[in-house]
Amino acid sequence: MSNMAELRQLYHQEVCENIIRVKLGGTLEYPNFADRSSKASIEIALGILDRFGCEALDGAIKGQTTGGLFEKITKEFLQSSFELLAHLRPGQWGYFLNANISDFDQYEHLAYLSQLASADKDLASVLGVGYIVKPDIVVGRAPLSLGDVNQYQNILSADGVAKLTPLLEENHQETRLLLHASISCKWTLRSDRSQNARTEALNLVRNRKGNLPHIVAVTAEPLPTRIAALALGTGDLDCVYHFALPELLDAVSDVSEDQLEMLHGMVDGRRLRDISDLPFDLAI
Repeated sequence: MSNMAELRQLYHQEVCENIIRVKLGGTLEYPNFADRSSKASIEIALGILDRFGCEALDGAIKGQTTGGLFEKITKEFLQSSFELLAHLRPGQWGYFLNANISDFDQYEHLAYLSQLASADKDLASVLGVGYIVKPDIVVGRAPLSLGDVNQYQNILSADGVAKLTPLLEENHQETRLLLHASISCKWTLRSDRSQNARTEALNLVRNRKGNLPHIVAVTAEPLPTRIAALALGTGDLDCVYHFALPELLDAVSDVSEDQLEMLHGMVDGRRLRDISDLPFDLAI
C-alpha cells in the first residue's frame, strides 16, 4: 500500500505525462497551465515543473480534453488517498465524474422540480436554469444497514427509533447515496471560471435538504492573483486546493515578493491548501 507522499508524487507524474504540454508562443515556450501573456505566470509555471522533476511533452491538448483529464486524474488520486484513511472515516464510498446531484439524497427533490419545470414554462421562468448541477467530481456515501450499526453492540432495533435519518438504509424507499463532497476542478482560472465555481457552490447550498456536502475547488493555476479571485471570501467554498502548493510557494518566491505575500495570506487565512490536505479534510 502506498503512503500519501507516494500517491501525491504519482498524481504529479500522471499530470505531467498526460496533461502538461509546453507550447511555443512566438519565441517563448510556456506550459499549458500558464498564461502566455503574463511573464510572471510563465515563470511560476516553469518553476513548478522544475520542482516536479518531470519533463513535460511538446505540443498541445485541447482545453476541453485537458479539463476532462484533470478531473479524471484528480478523482483517481482522491479515491486512492481517501481509501488510505478508511480507518479514520469508515464507510462505503463512491467516486464519480459529472454526476447529477439529483441522484443523491439531499437533492433528489430537484429531479421532480425539473420534471414540473419542463412541462410548465411559467414555473421554469421562476425556478430559472442550472439548479441541477453536475459537479466535476462527487464523493457519495452509502447508507448504513442495521447490521452495520449493530456490528459491535445492539444499538438499534425495530422499535421506532431513528426512523428519519438518511444515514440508515431502512429509512429509504429507494436507496440513494448521500452526497459527501462536491469538487470543482479548474485547470486554470479566469474570472468567468472562478465565478462558475461559486455559482455551482451556491446552488448546492440553497437547494439541499439535509446536510451540506463538502464544497471545494482544485486548481493548477500558477498566478496567486487569479487563485485569490476564487479563494478569498467566505461562505461559498470550504477551501481551494492547489495541485502543488509547496512547489507553487517555492516558484513564486523566485518571481515576485508581492505575489508571495498574497499567496501566504491565502494559506495563513485558511483559504488555500495543498491537494494532499484534501483527503484529510474530507475525513472531517
